[in-house]
Amino acid sequence: MTTVPSQAPTPTDLDLAHSGILQRYWGDQDTPESRWVNLLVAVLVFCSSTFFVVETYPIPPEVRLWLERVDRLILGLFVVEYLLRLAAAPQKLRYVVSLYSLIDLLAILPFFAGLTDIRFIRLLRWFRILRLLRLVEGKTLFGQVISADSRILLRIFFTLFAIVFVYSGLIYQVEHPVNPGAFATFLDAFYFSVVTMTTVGFGDLTPTSELGRLLTVLMILTGIALIPWQVGELIKQLVKSGNSVQWACPGCGLSQHDGDAQFCKRCGTPLYPRD
Repeated sequence: MTTVPSQAPTPTDLDLAHSGILQRYWGDQDTPESRWVNLLVAVLVFCSSTFFVVETYPIPPEVRLWLERVDRLILGLFVVEYLLRLAAAPQKLRYVVSLYSLIDLLAILPFFAGLTDIRFIRLLRWFRILRLLRLVEGKTLFGQVISADSRILLRIFFTLFAIVFVYSGLIYQVEHPVNPGAFATFLDAFYFSVVTMTTVGFGDLTPTSELGRLLTVLMILTGIALIPWQVGELIKQLVKSGNSVQWACPGCGLSQHDGDAQFCKRCGTPLYPRD
């Protein structure tokens, strides 16, 4: 019997295998490896955002220098991660113009701004919190399967928090140099963002720069357009959850169904045993 000699892997086979590794870790597929990568990115985003907030308070110079060095290291990791996600994308151009890619670009632009000393681009570092949107879009959160209703509620809460956080960082970055008495810390900016976006407007804090006033107008418009819509979606989801029935589907395990449902809306399996 003749044996067929094994062929050495061709460059195409090696490229496919390499692409498979990239897809498992940095692709859009929901794999255990990608969950760990997303969890690591979430930890880095939380650390970086915490550093930004802490730096708005009076801290020793050596601590501030240490935070800046760690933040630059995190920013470098974000640049590497973006390049890996770009390499894992099957359609590069489509990925570049996608929402997640644009958010990632906003997060890493300060890295290149440091090379060219464009101070205004450094404002974009506050958009880094939006990178956590990727976590609330999938079917799992930190490796745990979550229902569609829970995912919607989580996305609503996080969207509101992220927008307030970004506006707070921007208004602080713009107003603190020219109005340090009113916008002394991030908490002052956060308070101003909340009362402005909810159109309460106590008037105890007012921006003085033109850019600060423009941001205030954008906050008011965002609050008028976004908050009622998100709160309406939240109430709608709570009413829907209140009218639903908790019963584990024997086929796929989905636990929340409409009150008059006889079959699972996910897999079509009969929900209740027939006598």
